[in-house]
Amino acid sequence: MTFLSLEISPFTATAFLLLLLYHLGLLVIKDCCPEKTIYARNAATRASWVREMVVTQRDILAIQTLRNWTMAASFLASTAILIALALLNIVLSPGHPLDTDMQAFSFLGKRIESLHQIKLLILSVDFFFAFFNFTMAIRYYNHLGFMINAPSDPASSPPASVVETIQYGAAHYTLGMRGYYLSVPLALWLFGPGWLLAGTLIIIAVLFHVDRTG
Repeated sequence: MTFLSLEISPFTATAFLLLLLYHLGLLVIKDCCPEKTIYARNAATRASWVREMVVTQRDILAIQTLRNWTMAASFLASTAILIALALLNIVLSPGHPLDTDMQAFSFLGKRIESLHQIKLLILSVDFFFAFFNFTMAIRYYNHLGFMINAPSDPASSPPASVVETIQYGAAHYTLGMRGYYLSVPLALWLFGPGWLLAGTLIIIAVLFHVDRTG
């Protein structure tokens, strides 16, 4: 597979540049003005929830909530790894019928087979990224199930490590969902660079709303 012979479409370059700039801008806003994003508010809500569970000793509610989070993360992790492995199977099987089907949707010129396989590989890596983050979220939620029920003074605030653990789990869950969101333009890229740019504009508009209001 020769990478030097591949030509990058202006639409492709624009789409990836927009995604990069959006997420860099989001990181800057989270650092300088966290109150403008949903993440700071969600983090404060989770910290308040942990304090409430510890102080009031509502063990059953805490475990039920953690179970729901774990089940959701498990389902999304399982789905991500299945899709990632299926995409790898296609990449390792040149001449797959899917390649011909996708070519029919390309309205900006014929693409070479190697570029098509690279697109599938990038999409597979995206789902592996989602899988990794969801499994990390499950790990933190499992630890939290023990930590939140550990004996402590009911009148005192929960240890900082308990709040930190739930924040880490939530951060990985968010990154896993971000992998799913990014899979939309990457999947559309299989049909051509124009589809990639259109999907990127749509997903950025959706993320702009999600990152501000949840």
